[in-house]
Amino acid sequence: MSISDRLLGKKNVNGKPHIEAVSPSFALPGGEVRIIGKGLRPHELRRPSVHFGEIEGSVLISSDDFLVARVPEGAASGPVVVGTNGHVSNPHSIKVAVPVADNLHPVTNPALDRDGNLYVTFSGSRGQKVPVSIFKIDTNYNVKPFLSEMMNATSIAFDREGQMYVSSRHDEAVYKVAPNGTMSTYAEGMGVATGIAFDAAENLYVGDRSGTIFKIARDRQIFVFATLDPSVSAYHIAFGPHGDMFVTSPSTSSFDCVYKVDPHGTVSVFYRGLGRPQGLALDVEGNVYVAASLAGKRGIVKITPQGTANLEVSGQGLVGLAFAPGKSAILATNSAVHHISWNIQGRPLLPE
Repeated sequence: MSISDRLLGKKNVNGKPHIEAVSPSFALPGGEVRIIGKGLRPHELRRPSVHFGEIEGSVLISSDDFLVARVPEGAASGPVVVGTNGHVSNPHSIKVAVPVADNLHPVTNPALDRDGNLYVTFSGSRGQKVPVSIFKIDTNYNVKPFLSEMMNATSIAFDREGQMYVSSRHDEAVYKVAPNGTMSTYAEGMGVATGIAFDAAENLYVGDRSGTIFKIARDRQIFVFATLDPSVSAYHIAFGPHGDMFVTSPSTSSFDCVYKVDPHGTVSVFYRGLGRPQGLALDVEGNVYVAASLAGKRGIVKITPQGTANLEVSGQGLVGLAFAPGKSAILATNSAVHHISWNIQGRPLLPE
């Protein structure tokens, strides 16, 4: 055994490399995945090669039994293989998200209407006037300007009738937006209005990142529903199957929480240990999916009702997600949206 082998504590294994697992098995281009197996380190500690289909990815860390690789731009769903010493491993499948649109600026979840059209903001920096506030992306991925007059469009939600509501963190307001893009004020005085969501009774909740979650009844009466510590960026809101609200409140900490707020406004910690948690959504089984970092790895984190967390999708810059028809999801980064086939049934935002 050579000195370098002894320092690494492992003898190099010659022969054909073998992949046992890829984790996570879903990723965006630019995301990092961990490949676990045997014989993954070439002779003389040279780096192995990793190919996603026909495209080579970059190897960040390598050892005999695992390596970390970055999914390259242009990669598609399919096999990943490791090459060492002139040998190629067995293929292992990975799902790679497909780009839908770029040159955007979402700051939380995208939103889908009941016809499957996608709406994404170009939010801009605080106080920035942008040419287009919200883009509409149809089911053929055609991107068109939808709304142009709102400053700092932040979060989008639809009621049961398909009416769109949008928060503005600049105007301290929530607006109703008609299908032709005209808007009217729905509620004012919402502080730094960020995340919005409807409960099953169609009350609208608005997160003021300075510390308040407001409840707006259908008759537009406004109540203080809950109070939390202020966030450096936003509150992100989603409802669970039993009427509980789940909230993320990003701070400068790397050990942030997902909060649970019961129907009476009582706040508890659902899960602690995320970095910069942002947009979130739930599936029909009550699992929570949140754009966040877990143990320093960025992506979509799944948290079970029992509080077990696991990185399900790897991707840099993720800020939110929305489940789409056909067991798929739309993933939003801070500049683009992607589509991924995912065998998960999302929870309807407004159950019948």
